[in-house]
Amino acid sequence: MESLSWLQIIGAMAGRFLPVWLALGATFALSIAFKRRLGLYGKLFDSPVGMIGFAIVMFWAFTALFADTIITLDPLSQFSGSKNAVPGSALKAPSEGGYTHFLLGADHVARDVFSRMVMGSRVVLKIAPAATMFAFMVGITLGLPAGYIGGKLDTGLSFLANLVLAFPVILLFYLLVTPEIKATYIPTSFAATLFLFPVIFLVLLLNSRFFTNPMKRNLYVGIVLVIGLWAYSGLAFNADPLGVWSMDPNLLNVFVSVVFVNSPGVFRIVRGMVMDIKTRDYVAAGQTRGEGAWYIMLWEILPNARGPLIVDFCLRIGYTTILLGTLGFFGLGVSPESPDWGSTIDDGRKLLSIVAHPALAPALALMSLVLGLNLLADGLREESLKD
Repeated sequence: MESLSWLQIIGAMAGRFLPVWLALGATFALSIAFKRRLGLYGKLFDSPVGMIGFAIVMFWAFTALFADTIITLDPLSQFSGSKNAVPGSALKAPSEGGYTHFLLGADHVARDVFSRMVMGSRVVLKIAPAATMFAFMVGITLGLPAGYIGGKLDTGLSFLANLVLAFPVILLFYLLVTPEIKATYIPTSFAATLFLFPVIFLVLLLNSRFFTNPMKRNLYVGIVLVIGLWAYSGLAFNADPLGVWSMDPNLLNVFVSVVFVNSPGVFRIVRGMVMDIKTRDYVAAGQTRGEGAWYIMLWEILPNARGPLIVDFCLRIGYTTILLGTLGFFGLGVSPESPDWGSTIDDGRKLLSIVAHPALAPALALMSLVLGLNLLADGLREESLKD
């Protein structure tokens, strides 16, 4: 069987990504058609930079979503006689009805590089946005009262945040995910503390909003507590009796590390904005009406800080993606055989003097996702300043 030319490789890859192209086209068509009704998200389509960044990010998001249909071969399988196969090489013994070529070649243990690159997007996008969201809930829950109330509470929380921020991020990350730390109760203790904050945040949010309507308040808060504590027991302690919520120990360690490292930065940003916004007239009007402190913080101050927070959220996902890649590169990722981009780059860099494609494909994928997130953040910042 003949090898594929580069033109055939590009055409074959474009065909494999057909579900992604269709999803992107539908997303852009609907978003542009209704952009005037979609707030800041709709305004993003007035910014060329923002649109390019959004397209790149959504390309990888849809790739992660449709990864099972895009991949050509099992990303974990080894194919006999195909070690370091160049892009376009034919399989020595393809299975009946299966794909017959390595579109981007094979790595040093004869695994398909294209399929590992595609499936790696799912690994990254499964962790980075969720962990960043948890970090934001921790930072917002602590940053709001620190900036609004001030005093000793602000001093104590700021000291703890500065203590974490003073430590080199990469080194702190490296320490938190080492095997020696995994063997202790530190990851579980961190999870038990940090994973409570999303529940606390949602309870405070709903309680302050519906405080004057006890029936709705009790219903919504009750639902949050039941679902939240159910998820909390499974994610933090792997103790969900129904088995719906669970997290592998390696994944838990990486997830907790991302949340812990990012939370102080979010705290500092929120605290600073609250100290500025709390002097505005509409906050004074809320205080005059007799609104509670948490209502003012969550429903008066926080919505007016959403622009910078959304921008920082996009940037922080990019930072998290780089950190996850760094951990995988050092062999401290989710699992040794995981197709995450950092691990795949590490596998490929050992043979850079012989072949470049095993390291080049995941490196370009990681770079493009981070670039897209940065461009998206620039577009959001540009449009939010126009409000």
